[in-house]
Amino acid sequence: MTTTIRPASADELQLIQAIERASAQRFLGVMDALANDEPSPLEVLAARQREGGLLVAEADDDRRPTLAGFVMFRRLEQSLYIEQIDVLPVFERQRIGATLIDAVARHASGMGLARLTLSTFREIPWNAPYYRRLGFADLDDKALPPGLAAVRREHLARGLDESARVFMARNL
Repeated sequence: MTTTIRPASADELQLIQAIERASAQRFLGVMDALANDEPSPLEVLAARQREGGLLVAEADDDRRPTLAGFVMFRRLEQSLYIEQIDVLPVFERQRIGATLIDAVARHASGMGLARLTLSTFREIPWNAPYYRRLGFADLDDKALPPGLAAVRREHLARGLDESARVFMARNL
């Protein structure tokens, strides 16, 4: 199987929502509310797609190409902030997520940015522990830069339990 990372097209946004829904199912029994949460709104996906902040992983295993995953990101201070990354369950453990993150890192480097940032769950094995293996480090919650502090406020406004979450960064 080969995987190609490329910018998402406008006609793939509903497929991206379907990937997000399917990936969220791994939270069943762990965080049911998250498993049943709505995917990213089409308006947000469309905005990121137009801005170049939405990449897809297309898998081709000698059949027809299939969207296997995506990453959505935006510039935030001197970083690219990864807002969402998901891989279809059938494609898990094939380094597609890591490949998507590496593509964002190349994009950030090309923009002259210093790092990648994200927010995730501290204890969920496929969240913070996974990102640590990919070179991300926890940030001090009490010393977040203004942009990440604003993201935290957005999360709180959406009802997320920020005590279970951690902000992380990977220097480039």
